[in-house]
Amino acid sequence: MRRIIRKHVRVKDEFDSKLLDLARVSHTRAGGKKIRFRAVMVVGNKKGKVGVASASGLDVAAAIGKATRLAKKKAIEIPIVNETIPHEVFAKFSSAKVLLKPQKKGRGLVAGGTVRVICSLAGMKNISSKVLGTTGNKLNNAMAVIKALKQLKTRN
Repeated sequence: MRRIIRKHVRVKDEFDSKLLDLARVSHTRAGGKKIRFRAVMVVGNKKGKVGVASASGLDVAAAIGKATRLAKKKAIEIPIVNETIPHEVFAKFSSAKVLLKPQKKGRGLVAGGTVRVICSLAGMKNISSKVLGTTGNKLNNAMAVIKALKQLKTRN
């Protein structure tokens, strides 16, 4: 009788991922406080595909794994023309407002914080942005950027 030995080979993931925010969240019940961790992850392949997701788990590793899996599932395709976006776009999500503008080649990634992480993982090299909202909530800012990127259209 022959034995077949199978080795588990991990396939190299096409997505790069970055932890955007990690928060300890708790709620009180009759038995006491229940503590969980919420992770906000951004994944992208640097070729026009990017996704953002938030998930919570009992420990940090579980929250990060769950958020990464969800972000890959929710990834969207972005039209990139000459390493920038095709046109100017504005979006609002909750109290977060974001303005994204295309830039000429060589100008660089003129964006701060959340927008910079998402644009670099999407593969944009020349873009200018401004977060116009008053909130510092990274999750809402990230969702506003994704909403703005969904509005992009390519010219035929």
